[in-house]
Amino acid sequence: TVVHFLFVSLFLTALGPQNKTRHLVNEFILLGFHGQRKIQSLFFSLILVLYLLTLLGNGAIVCAVKWDRRLHIPMYILLGNFAFLEIWYVSSTVPNMLVNILSETKAISFSGCFLQFYFFFSLGTTECFFLSVMAYDRYLAICCPLRYPSIMTRKLCVSLICVCWVSGFLCYPVPIVLISQLPFCGPNIIDHIVCDPGPLFALSCVPAPSTELICYTFNSVIIFGPFLSILGSYTLVLRAVLRVPSGAGRMKAFSTCGSHMMVVSLFYGTLMAMYVSPSSGNPAGMQKIVTLVYSAGTPLLNPFIYSLRNKDMKEALKKVLGLTITQH
Repeated sequence: TVVHFLFVSLFLTALGPQNKTRHLVNEFILLGFHGQRKIQSLFFSLILVLYLLTLLGNGAIVCAVKWDRRLHIPMYILLGNFAFLEIWYVSSTVPNMLVNILSETKAISFSGCFLQFYFFFSLGTTECFFLSVMAYDRYLAICCPLRYPSIMTRKLCVSLICVCWVSGFLCYPVPIVLISQLPFCGPNIIDHIVCDPGPLFALSCVPAPSTELICYTFNSVIIFGPFLSILGSYTLVLRAVLRVPSGAGRMKAFSTCGSHMMVVSLFYGTLMAMYVSPSSGNPAGMQKIVTLVYSAGTPLLNPFIYSLRNKDMKEALKKVLGLTITQH
């Protein structure tokens, strides 16, 4: 909390009054899903339902892991933290999307835009790190089953969780401050649903190839670093699984990792399409849809993917949902 407060203070200082001489623009127009009012109402209803279901699904997983003692093991502790992360990840953008759809002006302040940028990208980076740690956990469970309890202790699990959260929020201050220092003198229209580096670079009064190169290189390292770690873990898992003589044993191992691999594929597929190539040339409409998929769609699907393929989680969720209904 202290770290987050310090960084927010840093951004507000960096984006504050002393920079007004460089920024004639003090707010941006975030177009979002513009069009006829009926279409905007449809998008509002759809995104609101997605958001509420995401909060319900991930909140249920967090409660299940907290209340069911059988789930107090590293695999489920990681999953519970991942679900908690997803709640904040989707909340960093979707509420603003909903307000933006209803707004007549569709304006977002200069500092508000960059604060959204910071939290959205920091939480996304934290998600990359969590997926990497979860893949490592599955590698240990399948490839080193006898040593797994002594390696993946509760202490190590908590340490890895803390590293994911802290490092995720330490990665993006420098790129965001660099972009915020660019001169923005108009126009101020962002044809997107979130404050994103691509449209912001396009609005800068002067070209900034060095800053663009730094940011896209940074994005590529953050995306590919954890991805290669995940790929390495599952390569070793696959090699170990193929050596299992029993067909039932192989199916059980694949089932254990299948849900995680589905989440990784969905999240990284959309992420790479958006941020790895600086010249991807995606049209604005496609960028909005892809962004909506990984910012709202993936967090919604995660609870279903993980719970439907896991017997213990299904039983714990039934208890949580049953208890909630009884209390009401």
